[in-house]
Amino acid sequence: MEKDIKQSAPAKNYGEARKNSDSALPPSIGSIVEGKVVARDRSSLFVDLGNQGTGIIFGREFYEVKDLIKTLQIGDIIHAKIVELENEEGYRELSLQDATKDINWQKLREMKEKAEIVKVKITGVNKGGLLTNINNIPAFLPVSQLSPENYPRVVDADKAKILKELQKFIGKTLEVKVLDLLAEENKLILSEKAKTEQVTRAILNNYKKGDIIEGKITGIADFGAFIRFPLIESASAESSVVTKDETIEGLIHISELDWQLVQNPAEVVKVGEAIKAQIININNNQVFLSLKSLKENPWEKIEKEYKKGDKIQGKVISFSPFGAFVEVLPKIRGLCHISEFTDQKSDASGAVNQDAVKIMESFLKAGQTYTFEVLTIEPKEHRMSLKLAK
Repeated sequence: MEKDIKQSAPAKNYGEARKNSDSALPPSIGSIVEGKVVARDRSSLFVDLGNQGTGIIFGREFYEVKDLIKTLQIGDIIHAKIVELENEEGYRELSLQDATKDINWQKLREMKEKAEIVKVKITGVNKGGLLTNINNIPAFLPVSQLSPENYPRVVDADKAKILKELQKFIGKTLEVKVLDLLAEENKLILSEKAKTEQVTRAILNNYKKGDIIEGKITGIADFGAFIRFPLIESASAESSVVTKDETIEGLIHISELDWQLVQNPAEVVKVGEAIKAQIININNNQVFLSLKSLKENPWEKIEKEYKKGDKIQGKVISFSPFGAFVEVLPKIRGLCHISEFTDQKSDASGAVNQDAVKIMESFLKAGQTYTFEVLTIEPKEHRMSLKLAK
């Protein structure tokens, strides 16, 4: 049986209290007030608001937080929100739940302003990221805001595979920062990678575009490869946030892996492989690198050796809906467009009739070498178009 705390009825009319007080005007509806618990019965909690009279939490406001109210003792100090300035009995009607919610949001705003790091336990996932909560407020950690170490490295960007990778985080604790507050939607947006921004910024201050770094491949995705590299020895790590052991992860986009057309980054680099790469851009605490910039550019010579109309030997490497990729020289691949084999045109979406693909494959076989005629050479765009020579 719940222990009742019953005392003589507290002063009801806050007006009398105000007459004997030099305090300012009473707060308005929605204001957060502080008070002392002075009495309680089975359905009401009475709060002494000092010169502002007596407040009461009852009815729905009582039952929505009854478990919390059970833990309160006479003399406890609480915060509540005014929902009615004076009811029929002269009390100020209060809401403990609304006040707690408002206070929690205020704490979260302060967390964001101070860029505080908070630990959260992951409770669920969806295709876009991880689910958790802070102070009973739902929070979302998007995939894009995961740290490089936790970013799902799925080669083909398959959503089902990404979701499976994210499910591994359920039950784990991550350190995050508040990225955005959506109070109207009662939701928070969090960022894990934001916690390392200060360190990342300090490290990147020691690098510039054109620098060559040495690191290890830490992950491969369909759009490129991730490489982690340490602070260069000659760099000055004066900032207290940076230590000699700090590292940073950058991205080598698939287009920067090699001069030839790369369809699968795993064909060029392997996880754990130590390589050198060149920084081509630093933007918004992200570093982008190039592997091909450290290799000889085969396109620089081809324009001098070949011109439109020349015949050239080439090996068919692969097929696509747009045509056949042909290797004419090491690292140089041209495209023999599907339109060279049929008069059929692609539809509005760019798709080509399967009959056209079959016609092309009846002329060419993967792995076989044929004689092609050069239609165009565009060295700067690394493009060469071909047609099967007659």
